[in-house]
Amino acid sequence: MRALAALLRGRTGAPHTLGSLRGQLLRWLLLPLVLLEALNAVSVYRNALDAADMAYDRSLLASTRALAERVSIVGGKVVADVPYVALDSFETDTLGRIYYKVTGIRGETVSGYADLPPVPPNVPRSENYPALVRFYHADYNGQPIRIAALLQPVYDDTMRGIALIQVGETLDARRGLSNQILFDTLLWQAIVLAAAALLVWFAVRLVLRPLMRLKIAVESREVSDLSDLDPSLVHKEVRPLVAAMNASMTRIQNLIAGQRRFIADASHQLRTPLTVLKTQAELAQRELERGKDGGNQATLREIVRSIAGTTDSAVHLANRLLMLARIEHSGGAAPEPVALRAMVQQVALEFALNAVNRRIDLALEGEQEATVQGQALLLHELAANLVDNALRYTPPGGQVTLRVRQEGAGAMLEVEDSGPGIPAAEREKVFSPFYRASAALETNPGGAGLGLAIVRDIAELHRASLELDDAASGSGLLIRLRFPAH
Repeated sequence: MRALAALLRGRTGAPHTLGSLRGQLLRWLLLPLVLLEALNAVSVYRNALDAADMAYDRSLLASTRALAERVSIVGGKVVADVPYVALDSFETDTLGRIYYKVTGIRGETVSGYADLPPVPPNVPRSENYPALVRFYHADYNGQPIRIAALLQPVYDDTMRGIALIQVGETLDARRGLSNQILFDTLLWQAIVLAAAALLVWFAVRLVLRPLMRLKIAVESREVSDLSDLDPSLVHKEVRPLVAAMNASMTRIQNLIAGQRRFIADASHQLRTPLTVLKTQAELAQRELERGKDGGNQATLREIVRSIAGTTDSAVHLANRLLMLARIEHSGGAAPEPVALRAMVQQVALEFALNAVNRRIDLALEGEQEATVQGQALLLHELAANLVDNALRYTPPGGQVTLRVRQEGAGAMLEVEDSGPGIPAAEREKVFSPFYRASAALETNPGGAGLGLAIVRDIAELHRASLELDDAASGSGLLIRLRFPAH
């Protein structure tokens, strides 16, 4: 059974390896077919043997009746008139060697072989014939024989009783016929099995031909060819697989297109600060050369400050770009419980000095802790981007308020500022990378336009809803994130 299970699995010792589909189909079709053919062969053989035994028993009974007809009572004794011609007629091709015995009313041997085995006491009467006959097997002279024992009534005017006529035959003819039946059965079943196996092999090959065409179509494609596969190439049951492959290739196309757009936008955005930085470095070098002849030190210091500012902008932009790339590859990380209020408080402390320098009131409201499932590093980056954006676009003397609270089984984070806000017509556009609202361009021309894009991607990764609204004071922006239940 273990070997059969290993064979059905497709590879011994590798239960998780599927192996060849053609091989599995052939195994699952041919092995049951072989078992069924074997069972059918056994059944046919046994039925044929039963029919042969019945035919031989009928012949044996006919011989016994022929002998019984010659048993009578003469002079008060049971006699059997069995001429040698009658005995010779028993020795036919149908029966083997014949032995007989006639037993009288009192149990005396009237004729035949006196040592012929008697009838066993537990042998039932045959139900196949109306005569009082019993069939049984015995050994005689070192040979197995089949004996028919017939009870024959005998009588005359002086007495009456029951005589026992026994006729036995050797099993040579029966065995010969049995062997012939077995050979014919096995030969026919082997022919049927070979024909069925051939038909199954051709059928499996024919059924799998569309999959082979699909395989060839996929292998012959160019690396850049991500167009849909034709579902009509395969059977109806396989078309959902082709549809899933097409959907996967569509997602890959969208991902590649998004990466190409991102790379194009990123290269464009990075080119500007790098060009400015190169220009400023050349100006600084020129001023240094002029310094040998009494150049303007104040101008040189201004250029160096500009270089530092441009470098900060380039570093900030590069960090944002790297964060976007990291978010795209963070979907498979396992979530963990994150204390949202404690994390937001830590972010507020990180930006506290920046808020003081800009004379902005940075406050955290809500004392109750709220826990969400997610990635702590990305949630920290989300909160940092929200606070950084609020501080950048809130004028000096303004206010930025952070709120964290539990909402049923979920949690909510709000960031409200008193800056210029974002017009309703632009609130969907600001989530696109490198897009900047008109009010933001006026307030902070040096931004990268990636903050809210990062916030949106992290929110989607955590299945959180993101809303932009007007601040309660009427001037400013309110950003609200609702995190789902654990």
